[in-house]
Amino acid sequence: MNIITLSDLSKAIANRVGIDIEEARRDAGFVLDIFGYDNRVIDNVLDPEDRQLFYILEEEGMLTTEREETTLYDGREWRTHYWVLKKNTILKYSQEKKKRISPFFTGKRQEINDISDESLFDYDSLDEDTWVTRKINE
Repeated sequence: MNIITLSDLSKAIANRVGIDIEEARRDAGFVLDIFGYDNRVIDNVLDPEDRQLFYILEEEGMLTTEREETTLYDGREWRTHYWVLKKNTILKYSQEKKKRISPFFTGKRQEINDISDESLFDYDSLDEDTWVTRKINE
């Protein structure tokens, strides 16, 4: 049975998400506070804002989801959703070098250029044969 420490999860988050170790430590502390001594936690304990971090960690492979279905006494189905720590993946990521920098965690606002009025590609310039070839291949 693997044990995930604050240091392990902090390093894994910093390496995979591309944030500094102090910010990763805050996020890791929050996650471990939610899980406590368990490997899984019910989704209902999370606020929508907090759930966003869990989605990011799921995308990076450090968390996964499960669900259980139960039939209630009146015949209705009840679903319970859980978040599960992927301990082996977290331990592996904690040993790696930083992979990439996520624009979500840089702490800096990035300027977004408005290209809504620009034409990215002039589809009118394509030959009719191009459209026919695509339809045949589909």
